[in-house]
Amino acid sequence: MSIRVLIVDDHSVVRQGLRMFLAMDSELEVVGEALDGKDAISQVEELSPDVVLMDLVMPEMDGIEATRIICKSYPEVEVIALTSVLEDQAIIKAIRAGAIGYLLKDTEAHELRRAIKNAATGKVQLSPQIAARLMQDLRTPESHEKLTQREEEVLILVAKGKSNKEIGEALYLSIPTVKTHVSNILRKLSLQGRMQAALYAVRTGYVSLEDTGHDGSSN
Repeated sequence: MSIRVLIVDDHSVVRQGLRMFLAMDSELEVVGEALDGKDAISQVEELSPDVVLMDLVMPEMDGIEATRIICKSYPEVEVIALTSVLEDQAIIKAIRAGAIGYLLKDTEAHELRRAIKNAATGKVQLSPQIAARLMQDLRTPESHEKLTQREEEVLILVAKGKSNKEIGEALYLSIPTVKTHVSNILRKLSLQGRMQAALYAVRTGYVSLEDTGHDGSSN
């Protein structure tokens, strides 16, 4: 079963290039293209993609706001921010909005395809450089609903870069049950996405940064 991808960018050349790169992999299917954030939200509702490749700077509605709305309204959809600039504030805003990854537009095609596959399985990749920047901005909630022991176990594995399937196998849980635990973790900690959950786990000592599952594909 292929991974359904929605491409969001206001430049047609970029969309065509991405579609061409992704077509090289039979496991990926581009189900649509959107011209801006507002269009992206409509197409997510209509097409139910697994992963959205989201440009950040667009007219009408930018990628940050669109990511925030999509991640809140369609938690089963993962968003990868795709931009031409490695800028601290842009990274921070994208991850705070709920993006699971952050890629530059000059990323190699094979790395882009790998990042999409990882995102589709709920796998967080924390590169040391980006993680260090994000850690400074992460707001640890002063008080929150206590996590259960099982939720803590799931949180640790999310932070270690495990996919939903890998978490399920490790804890003898079904993938839907893993997703439910992740949703409960995000709700209890008032976090927007799995990347924020992974950063929270590092900040609060559940795991060390060295234990996180970075492989460079989110650089």
